[in-house]
Amino acid sequence: MQYDPTNELILLTGVRKDGAISYFIRAVSEDDAAAYARAYACLLETDEQNDFYGHVAHAVLFDDNLFARRCFSRSENNDIRAAYRHDLMLLQSLAEKAEHPPKSIAQKISNGLPAIHAGENNPVFGKDWASDGTLDKIAGFYRENGYGIFIGNKAFTFEQGKLVPVKHTSDIALEDLKDYEEEKRSVEDNILSFIKGLPYSNMLLYGDKGTGKSSTIHAMLNKYAPQGLRAVEVPKEQIKEINALKETLAPLPFKFLIFIDDLSLEEHDEKVASLKASLEGSMNEKSANVMIAATSNRRHILKENFSDRENSVHASDTMEEQLSLSDRFGLTVLFSSTGKAAYLSIVKQLAQDRKLGMEEEELFSLAERWALYKGGRSPRRAKQFVDYIYACTMKNSEIRI
Repeated sequence: MQYDPTNELILLTGVRKDGAISYFIRAVSEDDAAAYARAYACLLETDEQNDFYGHVAHAVLFDDNLFARRCFSRSENNDIRAAYRHDLMLLQSLAEKAEHPPKSIAQKISNGLPAIHAGENNPVFGKDWASDGTLDKIAGFYRENGYGIFIGNKAFTFEQGKLVPVKHTSDIALEDLKDYEEEKRSVEDNILSFIKGLPYSNMLLYGDKGTGKSSTIHAMLNKYAPQGLRAVEVPKEQIKEINALKETLAPLPFKFLIFIDDLSLEEHDEKVASLKASLEGSMNEKSANVMIAATSNRRHILKENFSDRENSVHASDTMEEQLSLSDRFGLTVLFSSTGKAAYLSIVKQLAQDRKLGMEEEELFSLAERWALYKGGRSPRRAKQFVDYIYACTMKNSEIRI
C-alpha cells in the first residue's frame, strides 16, 4: 500500500467522504484499478469524468469545516488559515494525480479502461490553490453564501435532530403580493429588527385563508436570505421539538425563523403547553438568533368548543386560556378578508404584471364570475384567476368560467 497524504488533512477531512474522491484515493494509494473504475462511475453521474479538478474544488467549497464557519462569521485567524492552506495543497496534489495514475492503472487505461482527466483548474481556486489570492476568494465566497448545507439553501425541516434542506422553495417576492401594505410593513419591520440584533417579537399572522400570510413569510425569507436569514418549517405535530430545535440553532451564525404554518390546536392538546414554553415562560429563553413566526386562520389559535360557551361559570377562564397562547406572540398581524374593491384592485395589479391587455370591464366581470365559481374573494383567488386568464391567452384558447 502506498502512502496516502490525505490522511494528514486537518480541516477538510469531510472531503474524503465524497464517493468519487474516496474511490480515487484508494485507487492511487493502492494502485487499485477496480477502485479507479468506481471513481470514474461516480464522476459519470455528475458529468465530471473530464474535470476532476472541478469535482474536488466543489467538494472543498461545500464542505462544512472550521475555516468556512469562521469566514462566514468573519472570525478566522492565521492558525485556521494556515491549516486550511495545508489541506488545499494536499487536495490539489491529489487532483493532479488524475493525469499521472499508478502504473497498473495506466496500463489498463491504455488497454481500454476509461480515463479520469484533471481538466482545467477551477476559476475560484486558480492554478495555485494555496495562494493568498485563492484563500481570499474562498473566504469571500463563504462570507457571501454561508457554508455547508446553508450554501444555496435558505429553508429547512428538522428531522431526527438534524436540519434537512428544502431544495425547492417559493420564489415569491414582496412586489408580487399586492395591497396589504401596512400588514407587510409590520412584519418586515419586525424582521429587520431581528436581523440587526435589535429587540424583536415572535409573531402571529392570522386571518382568512388565501390572504397572503404564508406568502408574506416566504417573500421576507427570499428578500433577507442574503443578509443571513434562514427558515425552519415545523409542522404543528412537531411543536414539542421546538426547544430541541432552538438548541440546535443557537450556536449557528444565522438568523432563523421557526415557521409554523396553519396553526390551530385543541384546548387540551399537550402541544399547547410546549408552544407556550417555547414562546415565553420556560428555562429555554428566547434566543437572539431564533424567531417563531406562525400563521393561523384564527386569532385565538385554540379551537373553541360549544361547551366552552355553554358553561358561563368558566367562560371567562376559557377565553383567557384561549387568548393566553396568542398573547405570547409579541406581534400579531391581522390579514383581513378581501372585499370586492380590494379583490378587483389586486386582480388589476396582477393583470398589469402579466401584461394581459384586457379591457378593465371585461377583466373585472370575469374576475367576479371566478370568485363566485370558486367560493369567495381573496388574493389567492385573484392570482389563480389571473394565472388562468394568462394561460388561456398564451394558448389562444377559450376562457371558460
